[in-house]
Amino acid sequence: MKAKKLLSLGLAGTMAAALLAGCTSGAPSSSAAASGDTATSEATAATTTAAGKVYYLNFKPEQDEQWQALAKVYTEQTGVPVTVVTAASGEYETTLMSEMAKSDAPTLFQVNGPIGLANWKDYCYDLTGSDIVGQLTSDTYALKDGDATLGIGYVIESYGLIANKTLLEKAGYTVDDIKSFEDLKKVAEDITARKDELGFAAFSSAGMDASSDWRYKTHLANLPIYFEYQEDGITSTDAIKGTYLDNYKAIFDLYINNSTCAPTELAGKTADDSRNEFLAGEAAFYQNGSWEYVNLTGENGFTDDDLAMIPIYIGVGDEANQGLCTGTENYWCVNKEASEEDIQATLDFINWCVTSEEGTTAMANEMGFVIPFKGAAESTNLFVKQDQEMTAAGKVPVSWNFTTMPSENWKNGLGSALTAYAAGTGTWDGVVTAFVDGWATEAALNAA
Repeated sequence: MKAKKLLSLGLAGTMAAALLAGCTSGAPSSSAAASGDTATSEATAATTTAAGKVYYLNFKPEQDEQWQALAKVYTEQTGVPVTVVTAASGEYETTLMSEMAKSDAPTLFQVNGPIGLANWKDYCYDLTGSDIVGQLTSDTYALKDGDATLGIGYVIESYGLIANKTLLEKAGYTVDDIKSFEDLKKVAEDITARKDELGFAAFSSAGMDASSDWRYKTHLANLPIYFEYQEDGITSTDAIKGTYLDNYKAIFDLYINNSTCAPTELAGKTADDSRNEFLAGEAAFYQNGSWEYVNLTGENGFTDDDLAMIPIYIGVGDEANQGLCTGTENYWCVNKEASEEDIQATLDFINWCVTSEEGTTAMANEMGFVIPFKGAAESTNLFVKQDQEMTAAGKVPVSWNFTTMPSENWKNGLGSALTAYAAGTGTWDGVVTAFVDGWATEAALNAA
C-alpha cells in the first residue's frame, strides 16, 4: 500500500510538490541543513520503558536546535525515544517523500494546508477525538477532509517589514511616519538619495536564491492574491486574474531599487546575506517574519527597543487599518501507517508539547510561536506582541492565502521571472505571464 501511494506522489512531483518549502523557513540553522542534508538528533533515555517511539520530520530549520532540546527533555521525562530530523530549507517535500519510503518512516510530519493535504491525506491518521484536538482554541485550526481531522495547526506567525528604528531616526523618521505605500516609498527613496551621507540603504537585499526567494514569490505574492480574493469574495481560485499585479510590481521595484545591492546581483543573494546586512546596520528595512526574532536579538543582536514590524503596504485597500500578514501553513499530521504504539507515542508527544510547562514555554519563548491551544504560554516575541497590539487596536491582519498557490512549480516559475526581471534579462510581462497563465496551467494539472 505504501509503495503504491508513494509512486503516485512521485508521478505528481512537479505538479504539486513542496508547497511547504521555503514559505516560513528562513536560512538553515545548522551546517548539515545548509549543505542540503538533514540535521538529525535522537534523544533516547538510558533505559526505555515506555512503548512506542516518535520520529518528527521538522519543517522549520530555524527551530531545529529548539526541537532537538525539547525532544531530549521529553525522553528524559518519559523514556520514549524521540528523533527529530530537520529538512534543509526548500527541501521539505523532497525529504518527506524520501523518508516516507523507508521502513522506519516519520510518525509526525506536516503539510501546509488543503493543497498540501491533498498529496498526503492517505497517510494521515484521523485525529478526531484526540487530546490535542480538544486543546485547540478554535476548530478553524483543525485541517479537515470531510468529517475527518487530518491535521492540526500548531503555530500562528506574522510577517511584514522589520524596521531598525535607530536607523530610521537617524534618517529623520519614525515608524509612525509610515502608514501607507506612498509613505514607505517616500522614506525609502529619501534614504537612497542620502545613502552615502547616512551610511545605510533602505532595504536589505531581496535575495532570489533558493534560501531567500520564498520571501517574494510566496510571502510578497500573498498580498496581491489576498486583495484579489477580498475584492471577489473568494478564498481560492483555479484562475487568478492578477488584478493587483501593478501593485506587486510597485513594491518589488521599491525593494530592488532602494537596496544594499544592485538588482543584477539579487540572483546570488541568500537569506543569510539579507539578515546579516540588517544585523550589520546596512539597511533600515528587512522583509521577514516573527520567526526571525531569535536570530535578530540576544547576544550581539538588537534589543526590543531597536526593532518594530510594520505592515507590507502595496497601495491597496484601507491601509490605515491594515495589520501584519498573520496565519499558519504549519499543520501536524500523524502517520497512520505507523504502528499503534508509535501512533500513540506520537499523539502523547504533541499533546505534551502544547500542554506541559516545558513544551509551551519552549514553543513560546525559545521558538517564538503563538500556539492556538488552551494551555499556551504568552510569547515574549516582540513581533508577536506587536501583531496582537495591532489587532486589538482594530487593524485587520492580512490572511495567509499563499497556501492556495497551485504548486511549487508555479512558485518556481514566478521566482525565475522575478529574478530575470530584476536582472534586466526579462520583463514584467514575463512576471505577469508566470503569475496568471502559470496559475491556470498548474490548476488544470491538479484537476487532471
